[in-house]
Amino acid sequence: MKVVYMGTPDFAVDTLEAIVKAGHEVALVITQPDKAKGRGKKVMHTPVKEKALEYNLKVAQPERVREESFIEELEEIAPDVIVVVAFGQFLPERILNIPRFGCINVHASLLPAYRGAAPIQWAVIDGLKETGVTTMYMEKGIDTGDIICQSRVVLDREETGGSLFEKLAAEGAKLLVSTLEQLEKGTASRTKQDDSKSSYAKMLTKEMGRLDFTKDAVGLECLIRGFNPWPSAFTSINGKGLKIYRAEVLDDAEAGVIMEQAKAGLEGEKESFDHLDLPGTVIAVDKKSFTVRCGNGALRIMNLQLEGKKRMDTSAFLLGYDIDRGMKLGG
Repeated sequence: MKVVYMGTPDFAVDTLEAIVKAGHEVALVITQPDKAKGRGKKVMHTPVKEKALEYNLKVAQPERVREESFIEELEEIAPDVIVVVAFGQFLPERILNIPRFGCINVHASLLPAYRGAAPIQWAVIDGLKETGVTTMYMEKGIDTGDIICQSRVVLDREETGGSLFEKLAAEGAKLLVSTLEQLEKGTASRTKQDDSKSSYAKMLTKEMGRLDFTKDAVGLECLIRGFNPWPSAFTSINGKGLKIYRAEVLDDAEAGVIMEQAKAGLEGEKESFDHLDLPGTVIAVDKKSFTVRCGNGALRIMNLQLEGKKRMDTSAFLLGYDIDRGMKLGG
């Protein structure tokens, strides 16, 4: 098939590579314009552009795909299908109508659940046991088009946003190749989405990663994993930012035992004794971790990054930084 491919970030790289390896003709790769990044403001190619150049594919980077000259270029190419994976721009109806098999999108959820910008991270944050990828026909709405195929993926107990990203990128690539085969053979199904079962995965912001220790430890641990590696869950200690990348949940019973042990150790020190009951307070420290009281339960912090330092296991962190029972995290 003659394919025009639209994609930008790492998530879209596997699918482009799979299309090429499946023997399809990629007539054009469209990606977002290059941007200056880092302290040196060096202009960097998008991940999709990097992969396209490896395969000597023609690349276009329009500021706006709705420009007349660009739409005319697509019409001249006359692709059989346009594949869109995390591209980053809305497509006007005129582009949607160009390919004979339509514009096909790979979305990282089991639609109609988790429409929107951040379905991977929200699947982890919300504690899902299962998610997946969907191929669908694109239309005017955001992730509302008819479903072609879906593939399910089980989340590991310690799944992070980063690890699930890799799983779904690989699964999406396989599903898209299968979808193209079905389109070519005329066997592709078309199932309307049930809008009553839809949910929206809104874009993440850094501020959403601020840990509120008055909340339940289970939910906070899911947040930590969902925001790992980006934008990362965070708090502060002694006025410095502290990112948390891995933690273990202690239920209320376990936290209660630790609290009693801590109170016994601080008998006669009333100020520290009272402080232990407050969420965000360190209630235990050992060689590998420290434990923080939450609204329900507690979190044992296992991997972190102090402002100005590298990410490391808490065992290494504690060799050079004193954490004591009664210390408070956050504001």
